[in-house]
Amino acid sequence: MEKFKEKSVFIISLALTLIFILWGIFFTDNLAKVTNIIYTGSIDYLGWVYIGTTFFFVIFSIYLLFSKYGHIRLGKPTDKPDFNTASWLAMLFGAGMGIGIVYWGVAEPVTHYTKPPYGEGYTIDAANTAMTYTFFHWGLHPWAIYTVIGLALAFFQYNKRLPASISSVFYPVLKDRINGPIGKTIDILSVFATVFGIATSLGLGALQVTAGMHTIFNAPDTLLVQIIVIIVATVIFLISVNTGLERGIQYLSNSAMIISFAILLLILILGPTLTIVKVFFNTTGLYLNNFIQMSLRLRPFGEGEWIAAWTLFYWAWWIAWAPFVGMFIARISRGRTVKEFVIGVLIVPTIGTCLWMSIFGGAALDLVVHNNNHDLATYISENVSLAIFTFFDQLPLSTFLGILGFALVAIYYITVADTATFVLGMLSEGGTLNPSNKIKMTWGVIQSAVAAVLLISGGLEVLQTASIAAALPFAFIMLVMSYSLLKGFNGELEIQRRKKRVKET
Repeated sequence: MEKFKEKSVFIISLALTLIFILWGIFFTDNLAKVTNIIYTGSIDYLGWVYIGTTFFFVIFSIYLLFSKYGHIRLGKPTDKPDFNTASWLAMLFGAGMGIGIVYWGVAEPVTHYTKPPYGEGYTIDAANTAMTYTFFHWGLHPWAIYTVIGLALAFFQYNKRLPASISSVFYPVLKDRINGPIGKTIDILSVFATVFGIATSLGLGALQVTAGMHTIFNAPDTLLVQIIVIIVATVIFLISVNTGLERGIQYLSNSAMIISFAILLLILILGPTLTIVKVFFNTTGLYLNNFIQMSLRLRPFGEGEWIAAWTLFYWAWWIAWAPFVGMFIARISRGRTVKEFVIGVLIVPTIGTCLWMSIFGGAALDLVVHNNNHDLATYISENVSLAIFTFFDQLPLSTFLGILGFALVAIYYITVADTATFVLGMLSEGGTLNPSNKIKMTWGVIQSAVAAVLLISGGLEVLQTASIAAALPFAFIMLVMSYSLLKGFNGELEIQRRKKRVKET
């Protein structure tokens, strides 16, 4: 019985995962119906919750940056960062949205250009609006979500010496009950959400990798090849995860960052350089000028389908990913001050993401707008997994860019799986900072199997909907987490004041 208590999070999470897989295989239509009802209901009736909470997380994160808590160090006062700043930024960026910006960097601006949130498509105004909303969806809001949960997890792990688990964050509210059924339930739900969120991304990633292989190497774009991609990737990331953070994940993240910079530089040189520079500055101005209006936009007296399909979908998706990304960022952030953490997790990645979107999105829009190429815009918006390779085909050195792009997609794909496996090991082994290879490999095989099974059964979109539907309760959990973090910070400052008084006397 004692052994079951120790492994209860792992055992129950594993059982729930297997039940869900069987439901997806044998009752795909039923699962689709149930999850769609839950998701649609949460978006239609409680979309304002996503809008309000994500906006709050941005304000809260900026407040922390300039607050009296900024000097608090995550860990002991003498702790130094475990990783240099460049590697730290590369790892958190790769875990946060590396694969996402490669997937959507071209596709989203062009899609918004064809079907903007307001006004007519295929116009100059639509192009400006498309870039503004791309900045909005990939800018401060998602990174603020990661900032709040990552900072809370890091503080309670390193300053309060609590296990590296989601439940530990609620110690100021729940006290020792975090070790009981309530705490275990929170951790089980976190593992469950992480497994399916990552499995969805692995499935979608396999589609893009296969599409890249088809475009560059003329490999068949079939279900069999997609499954082979998942199997090969699984073998690679299991080898990597066994080398630990200091080698495997760090090396992969650094490699991805180097290739990303190389591609950005090539597009900046080969593409419409002046237009890209103008896009970055112009869109930054539009984004900041319309920030509050976009953040709270819901259209209560009009049709809100676009907002539901894009903005609310994104906010729910980022929240659904928060346990996994926040846990990983916390794991690599010991030794940073609160101010350093917020700058590194909120400000720097936002600027980097907006720069990426300006170069990819700006260059892609220049191709379709200045050449009045509506067919290319329509093709990209209807073939998202091929968007980046279609874009490369329009540029000089297209084959070389395509190979670099394929390598980047593959590395980010493996990095996400690698970091997710590491986090799942931490969550299911009582919050240990260095989970056993056995547990990591178990979760690695399971999450890949889930992705493969759902690709075969056609249930990948169903799973994506289910993952996002689970975000609603976690939005409320994160609000409580913010309150708990403030209580923890105030307690830390009081301890520091007491120590200072003792020294003075």
